Amino acid sequence: MALTHFDSKGDAHMVDVSDKEITDRIAVAVGHVSMQRETFEIILEGRAKKGDVLGVARLAGIMGAKKTPDLIPLCHPLPVTKVAVELTLDPDLPGVQVEATVRTTGQTGVEMEALTAVSTAALTVYDMAKAVDKAMQIGGIRVVLKDGGKSGRYEAQ
Repeated sequence: MALTHFDSKGDAHMVDVSDKEITDRIAVAVGHVSMQRETFEIILEGRAKKGDVLGVARLAGIMGAKKTPDLIPLCHPLPVTKVAVELTLDPDLPGVQVEATVRTTGQTGVEMEALTAVSTAALTVYDMAKAVDKAMQIGGIRVVLKDGGKSGRYEAQ
């Protein structure tokens, strides 16, 4: 299987999607931010100096999804019809689980938008709490569901 973002000479290019069928498309991505127990408690109790960590991160994730073609050079600008970002405090990490769902009706998928939403939300959690925990780690960012288009449905195992 060839990489689609390279032409026959090996030069990067934007994939031509003009012949693709317009279909409903969805992508779900996940990731997490792990942190010290004290940092987790600060977020849980709403004591972060910068304010509502999860609320700000949710909005940042939504904004990130909408800005994906500005950040990823070969992404097509898409009419994103839905972006939902869920941030869940997870005492077992300890940290925050992040999930983003993105929908569109178009000629190409929204996996990059979902990944960008998760990444942006996770980076915002880091920014909001870095004053108390510079050792936080962002990880596990991946697509867990993609549906629509010629390649059909993908679900992570």
